[in-house]
Amino acid sequence: MALRHRNPGIRPRQTLGGRLDHAARVGFPATCTILLMLATQAPFGIAGQAIMLPAITLACVWFWSLFRPASMPPAAVFGIGVLLDLLGYMPLGVSVLVLLVAHGIARRWRRFLGQQGFAMTWLAFAPVAAGAALVAWALVVALTLRFMPPGVAIFQAVLTAAFYPVLAIPLAWAHRAVPEAEAI
Repeated sequence: MALRHRNPGIRPRQTLGGRLDHAARVGFPATCTILLMLATQAPFGIAGQAIMLPAITLACVWFWSLFRPASMPPAAVFGIGVLLDLLGYMPLGVSVLVLLVAHGIARRWRRFLGQQGFAMTWLAFAPVAAGAALVAWALVVALTLRFMPPGVAIFQAVLTAAFYPVLAIPLAWAHRAVPEAEAI
């Protein structure tokens, strides 16, 4: 990966350590999301722990798509969606579609929401979480040919919207603690 510098001129070749550091900074958001997904599957003995998987994943994808869009490309969101489908026993493609749409919405609103405070970002996330839960519910019903009560989608939407502030605080700290690769 070649780094693009703003100042023209001859630059020394980047060392192996520099390339590894750049790769770690670029891969940090996706890696953080995947580790949190895997943590929801660990046997901690928390009641209803598995239901947190889609909520945590969507909240992470939304956060990183807003604040580090270069480090959360659609290909990474696609891979996270496939992993979510596999870990959550969903029909393949359901979470991929939902996460890619949420990622696209976050990227589209990024300039506006980046200037707003936390409350506005959370308020913008709540309808996205509701829409994501509704679309996932409708796709699962259509693909499995079994009717599920819509209360599942409502609960998932509320849980996802409620998890965003809990995750946004440590993710914001991590965002500030690990500078973007382009900033260095």
